Amino acid sequence: MSILQKIGKFAGDTFAIWVLVAAGLAIWMPEYFTWIGAYITILLGIVMFGMGMTLKIEDFKMILQYPKGVAIGVVSQFVIMPLLAFGLAKVFNLPPEIAVGVILVGCCPGGTSSNVMTFLAKGNTALSVTITSVTTLLAPFMTPALIYLLASEWLPVSFKAMFMSVIQVVLIPIVLGIIAQLVFKPIVSKGIAILPTVSVVAIVLIVAAVVSGSRDKILETGLLIFAIVILHNGLGYLFGFLIAKVFKLNYEDQKAVSIEVGMQNSGLGAQLAIAHFDPVSAVPSAIFSFWHNISGPILATYWSSKADRLEKKKEETKTIII
Repeated sequence: MSILQKIGKFAGDTFAIWVLVAAGLAIWMPEYFTWIGAYITILLGIVMFGMGMTLKIEDFKMILQYPKGVAIGVVSQFVIMPLLAFGLAKVFNLPPEIAVGVILVGCCPGGTSSNVMTFLAKGNTALSVTITSVTTLLAPFMTPALIYLLASEWLPVSFKAMFMSVIQVVLIPIVLGIIAQLVFKPIVSKGIAILPTVSVVAIVLIVAAVVSGSRDKILETGLLIFAIVILHNGLGYLFGFLIAKVFKLNYEDQKAVSIEVGMQNSGLGAQLAIAHFDPVSAVPSAIFSFWHNISGPILATYWSSKADRLEKKKEETKTIII
C-alpha cells in the first residue's frame, strides 16, 4: 500500500472525528470559518469530480446483472428517505427552515461512503456502487422534483433554480471526471489514491462553513436536530433492509440496499440549503454528515461480525460431517 493510499485510508477511517473537530472549532471560533461558505459549491464540485474519475462502465453493466436489486435500491432511495423526512418534519412540527433542511437531506442521492460501508459489512459492494452511481446521475431531476413536491408547504421552492444547481455541482463535475479518466487515464490512475483524502477535507470544510454560519441556531435547536437526524438515518437503514427483504433479495443485497438508503450525500444537501434557503437549513445536512459516518461503521461492524460467525458455524458443521 502506497503512502497516499495509507493517508486516504486513515482519513476515511477517522472521517467522523475530523467532522466533529471541525464542527466544534466552528462553534467555538465561527469567525475563522465563515469565509468558507463562499466556496461550498466548488468544494462539492471537487468531490463529485473525484467520483466521476472513479466511475467505470462495469458499474453500469451491473444494472443488467442485478436489475431487481438496482431498481429496488434506486426507488427506495428516492421514496423512503424523502417520505421519512417529510413525516419527521410533520411529527416534530419543525420550524420552516429546519423542516426544509431535513427534507433536503432526504431528497439527496446516496453518499459515496455507503460503498465502503457495504464492503465492510460484507454486503454486495458491486450493487452498492451501481445504486450510488445511478441515484447520483438521476439527482439533477429527482432531487429538485422531490424537494419542490415535499418542501413547498414550508418555504417557496424554485424547481428550475434547484435543477440548475444540481446540474452545476453534480452532473457537470461527474461528466468532467469521466472525461478526465478516459483522456488522462495513466495520470488519473495514479491520482485516485489521494481522492479519499481530498473528499474528506472538502466535506469537513463544508461542515465547518455550515456550522459557523448557523452557530446561534445550532446552540438553540442542536439537540432536536441531532435527534431527528439519528431517527432519519436509523429508520432509513431499517426500512431499506425491510423493503429489500420483502422483495426477496438475498442477504448480501439486503445489506447493500439498507446502507444505500440510510447514507445520504449530505454535502449536496448543505450546498442546496446555502444556495436557495436560509443557512440554518444546511444544519441537518452538516449533522447528518457527522452522524452517518458513525452509524455506518457501527452497522457494518455488526453485519461483518455476524457474517464471520455464520461462516465459522458452516466450517464447524463441515468438520463434524467429515
